[in-house]
Amino acid sequence: MRRYPGLWWSLFRLSWSTHRWLTVSTLSVLLLSVVATGACALALRAAVNAMVAGEGFAAVTAAVPAVAAYAALHVLQDATATCRNAVTNRVARLEVEPGVHREVAALPGIEHLERTDYLDRLKAVRDGGTQLVGSMWRVVLTFTSVMKLLVAAGLLGSISPCLLAFVTAAAVPAVCQLKGQRLLNDSQVATMEAVRLEASLAELAVDAGAAPQIRVSGAAPGLGARREAAWAEAHRVRLRARLAASALRLGGWTVFLAALLAGIVLVVGRSASGEASVGDVVLAVTVATSLGQTVQVTVNSTVATTTAGSVIEPYLWLRRYGERARECPPAGGAEVPEALREGIRLQGVTFRYGGSDHEALHGVSCLLPAGAVVAVVGENGSGKSTLVKLLTMLYRPDSGTVLVDGRPLDRLDPEEWRARISAVPQQFGRYPLTVSESVGMGDLAGMADRERITESLRAANADELVDSLPEGLETRLGRELSGVELSEGQWQRLAMARAAMRRSPLLLVLDEPTASIDAVTERAILDRRMTHARAAGRDTGGITVVVSHRLSAVSRADLVLVLAHGRLVEAGPHAELVDRGGPYARMYAAQANAYRDERCP
Repeated sequence: MRRYPGLWWSLFRLSWSTHRWLTVSTLSVLLLSVVATGACALALRAAVNAMVAGEGFAAVTAAVPAVAAYAALHVLQDATATCRNAVTNRVARLEVEPGVHREVAALPGIEHLERTDYLDRLKAVRDGGTQLVGSMWRVVLTFTSVMKLLVAAGLLGSISPCLLAFVTAAAVPAVCQLKGQRLLNDSQVATMEAVRLEASLAELAVDAGAAPQIRVSGAAPGLGARREAAWAEAHRVRLRARLAASALRLGGWTVFLAALLAGIVLVVGRSASGEASVGDVVLAVTVATSLGQTVQVTVNSTVATTTAGSVIEPYLWLRRYGERARECPPAGGAEVPEALREGIRLQGVTFRYGGSDHEALHGVSCLLPAGAVVAVVGENGSGKSTLVKLLTMLYRPDSGTVLVDGRPLDRLDPEEWRARISAVPQQFGRYPLTVSESVGMGDLAGMADRERITESLRAANADELVDSLPEGLETRLGRELSGVELSEGQWQRLAMARAAMRRSPLLLVLDEPTASIDAVTERAILDRRMTHARAAGRDTGGITVVVSHRLSAVSRADLVLVLAHGRLVEAGPHAELVDRGGPYARMYAAQANAYRDERCP
């Protein structure tokens, strides 16, 4: 909570600088409502006292501003909501939410996308701009409500100082409401994972890709039961919190209304004894009525501000996380080389994912020679993709060093390094764009270069695929916008073409690049890519790293790295490793035997 005022002040300055007239209008309407509250009560007391005294003209003269102030209160109430909603939506939609999306997109790593606790926070803040800006305006609204309470206290105190004691009772429902809201917030945090599980299972039930296996396996009832159990657990915890919060609210308002009633009885008694006028009674009733409304607004604003903590905390976390993740390299940081001479050297590299109890990589040391095609092989979970993530600076090693021609990789600027590399990740993108846009994204500078895009498609053996599409390069892809839906293998070919957009990268990573493609096509694509990589490597020393389960596809690599349980267990050319008879030779023989068994049953 101590960091909230700084955030609210920055949001107010953003509102002031980008939408000044709306901000000024909202503040003006709020201040006018404070003035109108006091003016209405004072004018009404004057009118009643004049009427009781038989002064008709004075009564009418006082009644006119009373009516005007009363009407203004209702008009200003609507105007306040209109102005506040307008400025909140504009600042949220046009400034804050785009800023959040830019912040997330600019994060150099992907840890925030692979850890569930981070994903929960990102989900909360992703579209929470309205809540963020709204929390700032609720603070302003709370201040104006407090001003109205002070005006009410002054008016009641002018009748009798004893009435000030009853005004303090306004704090009781506020405190009870806040405690109740804290219970609700805690219940939401406690059930966030269950709610996310329920939502994921609900989406899975209507997912076209998952539907065939769910239907064939008969898993639908089981998934439905798990979804219902997750929802029931979340509902049980949240219902208990809602009941407790309701009991607290009921108790708080009971105390306040009892104090208010006692105050009115006191004023009526003073009027009966001649110590107060009839106008004072009317003023007390009027102020008491508005006091209840003001307390309700104050409580609602305070509670809403507290509720916004579910977005404010993730937002503040995102800013801190982004600042840490984008720390500049130390003074004298290394520059990305124009070409590689030695290559990329790993020295004792160890890495563990957050929340994991074992190391994904442990003490890996090797040299990826400049201009070489390097294959990385191993069983599932051996650390292959983790190694790729470290090379592309999606993560940093926990210990050890990665050197690029002797320069520490963690001292290179991530954006500059990634501008000189290209990759086909294991989880490649399926973008609902046209074919040319989807491929051109591989190098934004060449997105409008049709010849370059066509060459990239040819390099990925995807030119015939494009020729078969109804509008060629301008065919829109993906069912999201009524485009053409491709098969998994076709999407993967486009991913390969996207990676080919950068002609001479210092590092080209192909992580299971042909997992969804048949063996014959795979061999043709990889042979073409390796030939191109070796040609480019002679000029820039560029390194191609191929990660694959199919060992036959990487037999032409210059160097094969064999990983097992996060450790480098073998390294060398294909023929040498086969002759050595170690883990690689055993894996290669097992795959070859399996292939022969399939061909000759």
